[in-house]
Amino acid sequence: MLYAHPYLLPRSGQQPNWPILVLQALFTAAVFIHERNTPDRLRGLDFVGLLRRLVLGPGLLATVCAGLHLLQQLIATTLPETRSVLFSVVYTVNVGLFVVLLARTNYAWRSLVLFRSSATLRRQWVWFEVLLGLTLLVHLFAPTPTWGFNTAILGALAAFGAYISSHQKWVAYLNRRQKIEAVLLQLAIILAMGAFTAYFLQTQQDPQLIAPPTQHTFLILNAFFAGFYAIMGLLVTLFNLPTAGVFEQKREEILSLQRLTQLIQRGQTTDEVYRMFFDSAIQTVGADAAWLDVASPEEGQPLYQHIRPEQAQAVRNLLADYNLTHIEYINNDLYNSAGFRGLELPFGSLIVMPLHSSKNQYGSVYMLKEHPQGFDRENLSILQTFASQTVLSIENLQLVQASMHTQRVQDELKIASAVQDSLIPKNLPIDNWFEISSHALAATEVGGDFYDFLHLPGRRLAVLIGDVSGKGVTAAFHVAQMKGIFHALMQENPLARNEREKFPVPSKFMAQANNALARCLEKSAFITASLYIIDYEHGGFVFARAGHCHTLYYHSIKEEVSYFRTAGLGLGIIRNDTYEKHIKNQFYDYNPSDVMVIYTDGIVEARNGAQEEYGEERLQQMLERTYYLDAEQIKEQILADLMEFSKGQPMHDDQTLLVIKFKASQPEAGL
Repeated sequence: MLYAHPYLLPRSGQQPNWPILVLQALFTAAVFIHERNTPDRLRGLDFVGLLRRLVLGPGLLATVCAGLHLLQQLIATTLPETRSVLFSVVYTVNVGLFVVLLARTNYAWRSLVLFRSSATLRRQWVWFEVLLGLTLLVHLFAPTPTWGFNTAILGALAAFGAYISSHQKWVAYLNRRQKIEAVLLQLAIILAMGAFTAYFLQTQQDPQLIAPPTQHTFLILNAFFAGFYAIMGLLVTLFNLPTAGVFEQKREEILSLQRLTQLIQRGQTTDEVYRMFFDSAIQTVGADAAWLDVASPEEGQPLYQHIRPEQAQAVRNLLADYNLTHIEYINNDLYNSAGFRGLELPFGSLIVMPLHSSKNQYGSVYMLKEHPQGFDRENLSILQTFASQTVLSIENLQLVQASMHTQRVQDELKIASAVQDSLIPKNLPIDNWFEISSHALAATEVGGDFYDFLHLPGRRLAVLIGDVSGKGVTAAFHVAQMKGIFHALMQENPLARNEREKFPVPSKFMAQANNALARCLEKSAFITASLYIIDYEHGGFVFARAGHCHTLYYHSIKEEVSYFRTAGLGLGIIRNDTYEKHIKNQFYDYNPSDVMVIYTDGIVEARNGAQEEYGEERLQQMLERTYYLDAEQIKEQILADLMEFSKGQPMHDDQTLLVIKFKASQPEAGL
């Protein structure tokens, strides 16, 4: 369909064969337009599946191309009189197959490059398509451009393509096995491109060829840019291979935290909690040797791994001499430390993490590595989180054991209440940028409301609020799990390229938390939550809600009060990889004197004697009347109005209220 009878073959100095060129351009345009209008072939996060389908589908066209060429050579040898016609037919079919492969490959790369991309990048891709199309048309319809023109135009397009192709976020979602498979599949696609390119280069000078000379330039340029995407994706995947282990390690940290809390629900012993903590800590920080001291002999004996008890005792004595017992301690150069050098230990690094609450000491874990500089602040942060969760687990177990001597139901409520109380922050964040006031009241002895704060790098504050379905001990345990997951996921990311990437964005946090909770929540249980990350140095915040109450906000510039109404679905309702598409981030630049009111549904669902609800509208009216007060006064005014409204009625649900007011006078950003 793309070629004519030999009388169309252009003579020297004549113009190109326009009928052939027009037919080829129409065919190519039709194939590319069809592929562009085809629904995105990327299904969810199945990136490897997309590449696999590309290799098993259009990628096999390269094999067909090679087979046709060999068949043509065989027949031409046997029947020389058919050589010219057969060559033209095979060449025409191969050009058609190559165009199909190019179209499928180009738009597969588009799906990968534009995965969760910004609107700016999508616009840039459209411009790149337009510029590339125009360049290819110039090479198809015009005589071969000069060397300088080719260098300038193609160099600029290659640089533009390299910039766009570097945005390949999909690679970060692959584990090590998937990354290796993606590398092999991309190599297969590059080989398919190479097979076609080799064929066209080989046949370019064949005297039987009746294709226009400009056609070869057109085909080779198409192959160049299609192969260019594959090579960029391959390089990005290869460069990310070393990071797969780090992300899998993060996943193991979260699973270890879950196992610690689930031990309580399965009724395990304190000794098993110590063992779980010990094994998880060794695996997570990659220690070469370790031991765990238990404060009370009744709760278990010391645990040792690849170190003799006498060596451990020598380290204990040395730390006691320097008054370094029961505190966090890191020494990354034991060989050059005067005291440790005398012990002649085969280790270069030591980290010590105590296990204690505000009232009790439960022990200490000691981790060693053979080489100096083996530990960093990230290891310390991880062990802090593990230690906090372990202490919480031990204290919960102790409370459970104590409850066996009293009435079961009453003790269960007391235990859960103690757990819940221990999870509520006693000290609110204090800063020159904002003021916070909080209120939490359970409808019964134990509720399911919770909130927490965490300071992040770069003058940022993470604020989490939520509500666990149900009440009692189970709800309290789920609150403990949610807090552990919050602190684990919000730890500083060691692979971050800049300050803004050192912690997950709220939607990513929700997706990871949902994935973690899916393994431990009962099928009927779920958690609503909202996460706010306030960047008070840059005067903005980003938040996402997982089915929680909408945020009430006073805009000081507009002088109006309104709700941020964003999409969101509760954690645990959907327990698969599609959950993240139900969560949206919302960004907002706050102004001095703005006020944010965050609450649980127990506030707006409080009822009066006529069983009418307090409602969002009345809460909004209260903020409209009190926005000029400080955060504590705004909270007190709202609670007073709520109490007056529901006077004489029992609490319908737990009530939690946070008021955040950005101060009228913001500090200088550099201070």
